[in-house]
Amino acid sequence: MNNSLGLISAFVGGALVGAGAALLFAPEKGADLRERICDILRKKGIICSETDVDALVERLTQDLED
Repeated sequence: MNNSLGLISAFVGGALVGAGAALLFAPEKGADLRERICDILRKKGIICSETDVDALVERLTQDLED
Protein backbone atom coordinates (compact mmCIF):
# COMPACT_ATOMS: atom_id res chain seq x y z
CA MET A 1 0.00 0.00 0.00
CA ASN A 2 2.84 2.40 0.83
CA ASN A 3 4.42 1.70 -2.58
CA SER A 4 1.18 2.74 -4.34
CA LEU A 5 1.08 5.99 -2.38
CA GLY A 6 4.68 6.73 -3.36
CA LEU A 7 3.91 6.05 -7.01
CA ILE A 8 0.88 8.34 -6.95
CA SER A 9 2.88 11.07 -5.18
CA ALA A 10 5.65 10.80 -7.79
CA PHE A 11 3.10 11.05 -10.60
CA VAL A 12 1.36 14.10 -9.10
CA GLY A 13 4.71 15.77 -8.37
CA GLY A 14 5.89 15.16 -11.93
CA ALA A 15 2.65 16.53 -13.33
CA LEU A 16 3.01 19.71 -11.26
CA VAL A 17 6.61 20.22 -12.34
CA GLY A 18 5.66 19.61 -15.97
CA ALA A 19 2.77 22.08 -15.80
CA GLY A 20 5.04 24.71 -14.26
CA ALA A 21 7.69 24.19 -16.95
CA ALA A 22 5.04 24.43 -19.68
CA LEU A 23 3.87 27.79 -18.34
CA LEU A 24 7.44 29.12 -18.16
CA PHE A 25 8.46 27.99 -21.64
CA ALA A 26 5.18 28.51 -23.51
CA PRO A 27 5.43 30.72 -26.60
CA GLU A 28 3.88 34.14 -26.64
CA LYS A 29 0.44 34.80 -28.05
CA GLY A 30 0.42 35.68 -31.74
CA ALA A 31 -0.71 39.27 -31.19
CA ASP A 32 2.02 39.87 -28.61
CA LEU A 33 4.65 38.37 -30.87
CA ARG A 34 3.57 40.49 -33.85
CA GLU A 35 3.69 43.62 -31.70
CA ARG A 36 7.18 42.69 -30.55
CA ILE A 37 8.32 42.11 -34.14
CA CYS A 38 6.94 45.51 -35.13
CA ASP A 39 8.77 47.18 -32.22
CA ILE A 40 12.06 45.52 -33.16
CA LEU A 41 11.68 46.62 -36.78
CA ARG A 42 10.93 50.20 -35.71
CA LYS A 43 14.04 50.26 -33.51
CA LYS A 44 16.05 49.19 -36.58
CA GLY A 45 14.60 52.11 -38.53
CA ILE A 46 12.10 50.10 -40.56
CA ILE A 47 8.69 51.75 -40.56
CA CYS A 48 5.90 49.20 -40.58
CA SER A 49 2.27 48.85 -39.66
CA GLU A 50 0.45 45.95 -38.06
CA THR A 51 -0.91 44.94 -41.48
CA ASP A 52 2.64 44.87 -42.85
CA VAL A 53 3.70 42.53 -40.04
CA ASP A 54 0.62 40.36 -40.62
CA ALA A 55 1.53 40.09 -44.31
CA LEU A 56 5.13 39.23 -43.42
CA VAL A 57 4.02 36.51 -41.01
CA GLU A 58 1.65 35.09 -43.64
CA ARG A 59 4.40 35.04 -46.26
CA LEU A 60 6.88 33.38 -43.89
CA THR A 61 4.28 30.80 -42.92
CA GLN A 62 3.65 29.94 -46.57
CA ASP A 63 7.39 29.67 -47.25
CA LEU A 64 7.82 27.31 -44.31
CA GLU A 65 4.95 25.11 -45.47
CA ASP A 66 6.41 24.77 -48.99
